Amino acid sequence: MTDTTLVKTVFFATSRETVWSFLTEKDKLAKWFHPADGDLVEGEDYALMGKTDDGAPSKLCWGTVLKMDKPDKLVWSFTVRPLNGAMTTVTWTLEEAIGGTKLTLTHEGIEEAAGESTLGLIMALDAGWDAHLKDMRDAVAA
Repeated sequence: MTDTTLVKTVFFATSRETVWSFLTEKDKLAKWFHPADGDLVEGEDYALMGKTDDGAPSKLCWGTVLKMDKPDKLVWSFTVRPLNGAMTTVTWTLEEAIGGTKLTLTHEGIEEAAGESTLGLIMALDAGWDAHLKDMRDAVAA
């Protein structure tokens, strides 16, 4: 087995509490990721929503909030349609940085969940996280 863990690090010129709010609050998640079905709550399921071609609501990604240690660490189980319900784990770690916050995303379990389609999915997730984190930078700065 190879290491298929995705790790992304970004910096924000704002407090950990502000970055935390963009990771956990429904209205702020919609600004950079996808609209959520509610604020994230430890131990509860969540869904990030989109629309089908005919405009009907559809889950894009979903899972359970496994841990919330405000404002230091957030852990989700996470799946998307191509995984057919197999779960991966996304960990968000927030650290103080000079003048702001260092956010590290660690996405694990992709190979175990995706099997033979790992390479294509990891490439899609890698590009997707890059795009979403850029959008988060823009949303936090606005």
